[in-house]
Amino acid sequence: MEENNREIAVKISGVKKRYKLGQVGGGTLKSDIESWWAKVRGKEDPNAVIGEDERSNGTLFMALNGVDLTIYKGEAIGIIGSNGAGKSTLLKLLSRVTAPTEGEIDLYGRITSMLEVGTGFSGELTGRENVYMNGAILGMTKAEIDAKMEQIIEFSEVREFIDTPVKRYSSGMFVKLAFSVAAHLDSEIMIMDEVLAVGDMNFQTKCLNKMRDAANQEGRTVLYVSHNMNTIRRLCSRCVVLDKGKIIFDGDVEKAIEIYLGVNNTSNPVVNLKGLERDKYFKNTIATMELLKVETDNSTFKFQDSIKGEITASCKEDICDAVLSFCLINGGVAVMTVETEPKIHLKKNASVKIPFEFELGRLVPGKYVLKIILSKRNGEGGIQYLDVLHEGYSFEILTPDNFRNNSIWSINYSGYIFGDSVKLL
Repeated sequence: MEENNREIAVKISGVKKRYKLGQVGGGTLKSDIESWWAKVRGKEDPNAVIGEDERSNGTLFMALNGVDLTIYKGEAIGIIGSNGAGKSTLLKLLSRVTAPTEGEIDLYGRITSMLEVGTGFSGELTGRENVYMNGAILGMTKAEIDAKMEQIIEFSEVREFIDTPVKRYSSGMFVKLAFSVAAHLDSEIMIMDEVLAVGDMNFQTKCLNKMRDAANQEGRTVLYVSHNMNTIRRLCSRCVVLDKGKIIFDGDVEKAIEIYLGVNNTSNPVVNLKGLERDKYFKNTIATMELLKVETDNSTFKFQDSIKGEITASCKEDICDAVLSFCLINGGVAVMTVETEPKIHLKKNASVKIPFEFELGRLVPGKYVLKIILSKRNGEGGIQYLDVLHEGYSFEILTPDNFRNNSIWSINYSGYIFGDSVKLL
């Protein structure tokens, strides 16, 4: 277990995870047997859709495709990547929720994990009873859990409801108790999958501090998945970037973030939006953003510049009240959102060019990602999303000479926008 005088906590060797997409079975044992017997006899599948020769058996999807990773005791590791890169699949394999198709995973220690709100909790049991259940699963005795109980309740901030069935908890209360259990019960490896986004800001800060202490002071290993790059910076000393089921970088946090933000190569003046990955909710919608053209030779802008360009979109229906929105994101945090006014007319079965221009305002220098949203307003004032690109374009605002007298500006403490100077009265 010793390598370079460091104790290994997790060793992943050649791990692959394969899923079959589409219709895998017929829905009933009877129809599956009928289809199998027809295939054996060389007959037509009696359960196939009319017009198809045979039922689709699904297509293979490699969620992870040959992952090798060694994590040492006491490390706080960030795992980042675009949606569908394989982050959650990797954590599920480590948590033994599912097994790898190929490869080996060696774990040296007990694991507590938070993969989603409510994992490992029974809604019918009270908060206190769930603590005992989770401790028992880890192999702890009742006496050991009793010794930790007061710390867990105090940290969770749900003392008033600890003897209430957790099915009555809000999502925030659920996360507070679940994290407190994971942080205080005796385990050598903690796995967190961005569940802290549900909690309030004060509790998020407390959780990050606790995870940092768990790694630095208690020698525990922390694996943390998040789309918030600032929390990755604050917690992690090492970062892994996943893309399409493979590790494309493992090392320095800032370098990892830089690579992650440029994975889709969206810093060119012309971006094929149609070819970018969408969430599953926006893959077959009535409207699609196809092309982005930005009027610049590179992806850098001066302080207080404007971004000017054109988006081409197509639509299957005639929509008169479409809205194009741009959300500027730095380090996973939304900084500013602007949208078109007046509304856009999308014509049925036609491509429409939408010219735009918006000012970057007083945004501090740094690297930004443009989230692009095409939507429409319904009659009740709500929003119907037509197409959403989380990483449609990436760019950088340069630091001008003698910027604020060359003072160091920290986004974590000072924010993303420069305010006007304070007048002395």
